[in-house]
Amino acid sequence: MAHARISMYLPPDINPTQAAIAYGCRALPKLNNELQSEDLLIRQKALMALCDLMHDPEHVYVAIDIGCLESLKALLKDADDMVRIKAAEVLYIMATHNVGREGFLEHDVIVALSFLLNDPQTACRENLHLALKHLAQLPSGAQGIVISGLIPLLVWKLQKEEEKIQEILLDTLAACLLEDATEALNNHVVPFLKEKLLSANDNIRSKAAYTLMAVSIPLEGKKQVWKFDVIPILVHLLKDPVEEVKANAAGALMYATVTTAGKYAALDAEAIHPLLNLLNSTLRKARLNAIKALTTLAEAPEGRKMLQIYVPHFRVLELDTSEAVRRAAHITIKTIEWKP
Repeated sequence: MAHARISMYLPPDINPTQAAIAYGCRALPKLNNELQSEDLLIRQKALMALCDLMHDPEHVYVAIDIGCLESLKALLKDADDMVRIKAAEVLYIMATHNVGREGFLEHDVIVALSFLLNDPQTACRENLHLALKHLAQLPSGAQGIVISGLIPLLVWKLQKEEEKIQEILLDTLAACLLEDATEALNNHVVPFLKEKLLSANDNIRSKAAYTLMAVSIPLEGKKQVWKFDVIPILVHLLKDPVEEVKANAAGALMYATVTTAGKYAALDAEAIHPLLNLLNSTLRKARLNAIKALTTLAEAPEGRKMLQIYVPHFRVLELDTSEAVRRAAHITIKTIEWKP
């Protein structure tokens, strides 16, 4: 005969670490109240639920509207490690949406996040940097990071952080330095990036070269890249086994060789032949960056003389599938064939 027994175990579809919530947006006011609870378990469960809900931009909009950002900012200083980690994760997920990024700027979230830069928990710092990286994808977000005065700290952290966080940091810095590289240049960003160009990590080499492109746009950046002998390293990276590294190194040279000192430093480092090899790359940006770098080198009489026999190579590139490559090749030919 069968007996009615109540199981001691939870039903299989119940997650005991997550708060019981209403459907969709209706859950958010309750969760916002729970974020402010004095009960640690309630705060943790509410954050777990928000991590799921914030993948929907409509929920992000409602969460910002009812004041969740203020609650999350307060939790970034919580004594509990898990609360800080999850609060930073919620903010990082929110930052993947435009509405979240705009909310960050309106509610001064950048400064609140900066308190986590020295957090002892790696996961917490990683979530912080992911949030800043996504925020920086918006030009106003990158400007907000610059205005907040975080650039010197981020440059310094580039030397101290674990490799996986360094990769995220480089993405953030590249976006911010496109807006304004002044503070970074005043805080030794070029020597730090020079060191990262020598990393054994392919992603770090690639991202460091890309960040140097942004650094080299202003004149002061071009001068520092020459002053700190970065150009010979960039020329060496043109022979790197990773295509992306070669493309970004060519891009950095494209800007660094605009100055006369930069041109001759690249010519002395024998940049022309590795750049010519990149003209056959399957990567469009590698071909384009190499052509533009060769154009700046052709502006020097010595460079123009060396490149004259390679004009047929550029004629072929005038038939490239990319319009930008075709246009750049045409300009290179005109530069090489120019007569004083």
